[in-house]
Amino acid sequence: MSDLSKDPRSVRPWRMIDRRKSRKINVGGVEVGGDAPITVQTMTNTPTADAAATIDQIKRCEEAGADLVRVSCPDEDSTAAFKTIVKETSVPLIADIHFHYQRGIEAAVAGAACLRINPGNIGSMDRVKEVVQAARDHGCAIRIGVNAGSLERHLLEKYGEPCPEAMVESALDHARILEDLDFQNYKISVKASDAFLTVAAYQQLSEATDAPLHLGVTEAGGQRIGTVKSSIGMGSLLWAGIGDTIRVSLSAEPEEEVRVGFDILKSLGLRTRGVNIIACPSCARQGFDVIRTVETLENRLAHISEPISLSIIGCVVNGPGEALMTDLGFTGGGAGRGKMYVSGRPDHNVSNEEMVEHIVEMVEARAAELKAERENGVAAE
Repeated sequence: MSDLSKDPRSVRPWRMIDRRKSRKINVGGVEVGGDAPITVQTMTNTPTADAAATIDQIKRCEEAGADLVRVSCPDEDSTAAFKTIVKETSVPLIADIHFHYQRGIEAAVAGAACLRINPGNIGSMDRVKEVVQAARDHGCAIRIGVNAGSLERHLLEKYGEPCPEAMVESALDHARILEDLDFQNYKISVKASDAFLTVAAYQQLSEATDAPLHLGVTEAGGQRIGTVKSSIGMGSLLWAGIGDTIRVSLSAEPEEEVRVGFDILKSLGLRTRGVNIIACPSCARQGFDVIRTVETLENRLAHISEPISLSIIGCVVNGPGEALMTDLGFTGGGAGRGKMYVSGRPDHNVSNEEMVEHIVEMVEARAAELKAERENGVAAE
């Protein structure tokens, strides 16, 4: 029996991540925290009152794999449309509420799976109680969302500037309100646009509460720099076992946030959705155009949701070794041909001209097999 069949800790202990122990909550049927998979969420950017446009965007996010989608509800028109949006989409929706307690109540009644709201920012305790009761009555979770850019005045006066201690104090103050009302179905975020501040705040918060933590480097920027900052900040935390749900905040379309989120989790072995392409940076030894081939395959295989690893290596120096570790692989050779690997073993030759179509066909066939195995397994249970 191969060593790979043993407990992974005994084979590759350096790849194991020990997740922080948090309590598990329910967000519209999706478990967050505890031993549940780390969820990926995003946020719509269409006017919520335009239900058709918002529904269309949410469905694109669903196709990209989003587990949860947040929708801003700043006014009555938005919460009125929210009811229609909930009915026309499958993914649990989080209503983003700021200051106005009535919007929170309306969103809960309309079918929100979660309210993103800071209890201390919506007025009197009577108003807070009304929102919490609406959440309780309609099965809503709550996310306490602390941002470095909108800390309470008294905390800024106390600490002088946004800092980890101020953010954690704000989060725990809001959490205490919910706890005093005997409401535990909540998660917390402490986001900043500065990755250092973000990481330090989450590290401190992780030791102060067992609530599930929603990770994010807020306002991270455009797709390239935002991906880098999010990967550094959230990657550091996830590697340390901190984090139960994530949102990559990019100045890009929300479905791109979902894809980057899954890529971060896949890189750490925390989620396995879709095709994970291992590819070389290319050099003069390459037997085909690696860069263009990978770009094409990323687009052609974006629809695959089953977990499949694929190596695309330009030459035989590293190609066979990388292929040993992947489900499928292609290694460049000579005379316009390369070697196809299946389950780590050399299998057959393919011409460079036919390579992309051939790989797509093989990945799709493998995905169909995995889907059938998964569905048959569920049926057997």
